[in-house]
Amino acid sequence: MLKDNSFLNNLGEYCIDELKKIGATSSEVIVAHSISEDMLQRNGKIEEVIRSEDISIGLTTYIGQKKSSISTSNLTKNNIKQAIIRCYEMAKNTPEDKYCGLPESNNLEKDHIDLDLFDNSVVSYETKKDYISECEAEALAQKKIFNSNGVSFTEAKSNFILKNSNGFSNGQRSSIFSVSCDVVAKEEESMERDYEYSSKRFFCDLTKPKDIGKIAAERASARLSPKKINSFSGPAIFEPRVSSSFLSHLISSISGHNLARKVSFIKGDIGGILFQENINIIDDPSIKKGLGSRNFDSEGVDCKKLELIKKGKLNEVILDTYSGKMLNKKTNGRCGGTTNCYFENGKLTKTDLIKDIKKGVYITELFSSGFNSVTGDFSKGGSGFLIENGEITYPISEITVAGNIKDMFKEMVLANDLEFKSRTNSPTIRINNISIAGK
Repeated sequence: MLKDNSFLNNLGEYCIDELKKIGATSSEVIVAHSISEDMLQRNGKIEEVIRSEDISIGLTTYIGQKKSSISTSNLTKNNIKQAIIRCYEMAKNTPEDKYCGLPESNNLEKDHIDLDLFDNSVVSYETKKDYISECEAEALAQKKIFNSNGVSFTEAKSNFILKNSNGFSNGQRSSIFSVSCDVVAKEEESMERDYEYSSKRFFCDLTKPKDIGKIAAERASARLSPKKINSFSGPAIFEPRVSSSFLSHLISSISGHNLARKVSFIKGDIGGILFQENINIIDDPSIKKGLGSRNFDSEGVDCKKLELIKKGKLNEVILDTYSGKMLNKKTNGRCGGTTNCYFENGKLTKTDLIKDIKKGVYITELFSSGFNSVTGDFSKGGSGFLIENGEITYPISEITVAGNIKDMFKEMVLANDLEFKSRTNSPTIRINNISIAGK
């Protein structure tokens, strides 16, 4: 059972008081308790059941503009006391940094709303076992499925309190249930794997197990007997599972820390044109049951909905207190990153994006870390399907998709099939002119 707020709050209050007594000019503490349970089944047999529990204290001490941080999971009174002293002593020997410090009190979260992030229900071992058994059985029943790489079920619940010496004190209980099914398809000499997953705040909202198993099987089977293709330049369609990576690259590139250090291909000028006029990108922390939803960020700063890209133009950058000071801007409550970030839907269907393509590719997988955040150069290995005369035809593999992401952003056309499956979400994307290297 999760520790209640009273327990976490008392520990946090003790740390703040002790740091003040020994000379800290300001301080922050987070006390967190988490419990997770993992179950893995492969070919009808439970292979692994793991339960883990962690309770920890994270301390941050300021002496003027000197800062140090320390964490501990040994919560004996003597160890906590020693951790407080060590954190203070470390701060004394740290160089001054004019940008460090707690957020201003007027930036802190005040109006706490219920975001419906915690599932109080108790999901039994048998219920989890039945769920993944049904999921795997459905996948293995499909015609071309040869083997299972496993079906996993994870339940994670947590509670934390964040306090600082400016008077902020609040926390949040949350839960996440995740299921993933990974299978292998076989046809003659060809073998391919693929997966499907579902992740939700509430157990009852997970995708039905048979649907997860069936989709995983269909995806793996569709990839069988891939062909190599000749290199060409042309349009590429990116399914939502991979198109969200473009959003991740944008988020990193408009991070205040990267902009301040000039390690981004984006200058960070508000109003700069990055996309076509009909593209908007939102970061919304207030979505009920959202996987990234929160009332306040890791500093206690109020989280509000942001229009990062508005009508194709840069409208906001990702700022915490430190990067805000570096850029002479006000924090917008994004310490710890974005919340629920997504491309707004386009107006076309996926079919509309494909139907006029004489020759192109439909990308279902990208791999390697081939993105240069300083220049914007993009080059990643991938696989998927060839598009011919407006139809998705046969599977392809061993291709490389390359271009400069600045040009790719301006070429993007969005479909209307946005789903919220993770913290970063995108509809299907078409990029009209991209280099596709094959054999």
